[in-house]
Amino acid sequence: MKIMIITSSPNTDGLTAACGKEAKLGVEMGSANASITSLNSLNIPACNACGNAWGTCATKHDCQVQDDFQKLHGEISKADAYIIITPVYWGEMSESLKSFIDRLRRCEATKGIENNLVGKPFICVAAPGGTGNGCISTLASFERFVDHVKGVKYDFIGVTQRNKEYKLTTIRNAAKCMALSLNV
Repeated sequence: MKIMIITSSPNTDGLTAACGKEAKLGVEMGSANASITSLNSLNIPACNACGNAWGTCATKHDCQVQDDFQKLHGEISKADAYIIITPVYWGEMSESLKSFIDRLRRCEATKGIENNLVGKPFICVAAPGGTGNGCISTLASFERFVDHVKGVKYDFIGVTQRNKEYKLTTIRNAAKCMALSLNV
């Protein structure tokens, strides 16, 4: 089993990175393979809304803009489950994750039940840091994305600096349980 962990913070030593490390540890404890992809190390700009807003993503289910999206899109289709972790900026997921999810949703959701994410479990983590502001709205954005691609909502977790100690444990345990459920 392969579980893909996607993080989207430019801070490689902050709360989002800590969440990613715990998720990876949990996946490995559940006897599955884990890979962490940092979106901030890739070139995936916002959707261009080609062809009157529905270019090849609607017909061929692939983005016509050539950048790092194509490779990551291919890797995603091979994974069995996903853990997506974002810092929260202005009450939303990070810009790098928003760009990626917008493009992925256009390519996958337009396939309906034939898309590569149907029935696959997602753990989504919003990490608003100190204030906790924007956690709920970010998790709601995750919920809409998972619904659009017909994924399975395994767990949605909010973590701040104040609850970090027990929420990191929660993330590790959720990742482990998800991995174990895939091995059944």
